[in-house]
Amino acid sequence: MTERAKHIRSSFDAALYGLKNDVLMMSSLTDRIFQLAFDALLKRDNELCDYVFAEDEEIDILEKQVDKEGVNLLIRFHPVASDMREVVSAMKVSGNLERIADQSVTIARRAKHLNNRPAVRELALLEPPYRLAVTIFRDSMRAFADSDSELGRTLKLKDRELDSLTDDVSAKLVERATLDPELVPGYVDLIFVARALERIGDHATNIAEDSFWRDQATDLRHTYGPKKEH
Repeated sequence: MTERAKHIRSSFDAALYGLKNDVLMMSSLTDRIFQLAFDALLKRDNELCDYVFAEDEEIDILEKQVDKEGVNLLIRFHPVASDMREVVSAMKVSGNLERIADQSVTIARRAKHLNNRPAVRELALLEPPYRLAVTIFRDSMRAFADSDSELGRTLKLKDRELDSLTDDVSAKLVERATLDPELVPGYVDLIFVARALERIGDHATNIAEDSFWRDQATDLRHTYGPKKEH
């Protein structure tokens, strides 16, 4: 390898390192606001809701930064094969992180609605799907950060489990709403929270699949059979 080629390779590696670090920073912030949004729901804390809204703006800024850095890398270095996949996957992961943050904002908004109404005891039904959604999200980012393809392959089944949990919770909430019409607005808010948790699982699974494609050059999407319609 010539000195020029070594310099180009070194410059590309440094730029790619910065890109991946920005994605990991996005991941840390997204993890934080996801937890805070659910805490706001459990603790009936409007200040936590407002913090989630503010932090989401920072995540939006980071997503734009990642996109700009990724496009600059593609234009400047014209990477191919695994190098190209590294750049493209980082940009795709960033987009899914931004959508997870948006779903966290949805949870915080619904929490604010609920905080202005009488407490709904069925809120406890959402804790198991929340814990599973957190696990899927963190495992997806571990697959991305550690290039753990085997871990990435396991998450679609967990996402299907999350779908079943959220479907079950929503069905129970609809049933309760028919028995207690005065609390219908609260039940509706909880159903929207359940749907947000399901969507977070979907986006986290996308992250794992993008990481697998980066590392194995194999597209896992649509290889598990059709997803159940809601």
